[in-house]
Amino acid sequence: MRDPQALISTGELAAMLGDPSLRVFDCTTTTVPPPPGVDVPYVAVPGRPGFEAAHIPGADFLDIQGEFSDQTTELRFMMAPVPQMAAAFGRHGVGPGTRVVLYSIGSMMMSTRFWWMLRALGFDAAVLDGGFDKWRAEGRPVESGAPKGYPPASFEAAPRPGMFVDRATMLGELHRPGTVIVNALNDDLHRGNGPSRYGRPGRVPGSVQVSAATLVDPAHKTFTTPADAQAKFAAKGVTPDKHVICYCGGGISATIDLFLLHQLGYDDITLYDASMGEWARDTSLPIETG
Repeated sequence: MRDPQALISTGELAAMLGDPSLRVFDCTTTTVPPPPGVDVPYVAVPGRPGFEAAHIPGADFLDIQGEFSDQTTELRFMMAPVPQMAAAFGRHGVGPGTRVVLYSIGSMMMSTRFWWMLRALGFDAAVLDGGFDKWRAEGRPVESGAPKGYPPASFEAAPRPGMFVDRATMLGELHRPGTVIVNALNDDLHRGNGPSRYGRPGRVPGSVQVSAATLVDPAHKTFTTPADAQAKFAAKGVTPDKHVICYCGGGISATIDLFLLHQLGYDDITLYDASMGEWARDTSLPIETG
């Protein structure tokens, strides 16, 4: 892979515990159906109770909906302005000379989302391969209780351009030669089979599907092999010479695709942050099914 430092194994992390420069974060947030009559695609539930029940020793907890998303929009998980993000990461002890390891429970997509956001801010973090599920399955140590946190730091943002695109950019890229738009959602959501929690069923017109779920080993919750990932992308016309835009429901699972594309050496990759949470509900935007 392009960047070995971006992916860390459970064994490597276990050997690092106690290093004063290490910052380990549980990024877990789950989504549940909204209460009856509430017109939102889903409700985001922070994984803090699970963290307090058991977490990797010394870890802190990051709440994407609390400090790390734009509070001025009804869309969930949107990247917040740089000053807000820098201040939040600084409060959690992320700064020069720190080694950040991100993990989540059930799926790595929340940790890859934080990895992508940190990359957008110019900071290179690592994702724990297999997350907390693999850590526990191997019988590694855990602790319980509220997060103790890390000493505050001065987070120095150096934003990388082009990491996110908006609706207007997406409209301009539809069917453009040299651009491929990748949907990371499952088959039924991509095809528009049945109702969608995001709004109108279907996909961004012309987009191809490389489901994030197919890029992870379901038994061990680890990433698939680079060769398998490369084959899956190539089969859908996602090649390194293309401008690649990834999307999903809320800009989360698509970061699984983006993480592997980055590791495979793709350079021209970006995320439609609002994803189907915006696209499916805006009737002025075209949609495709079948």
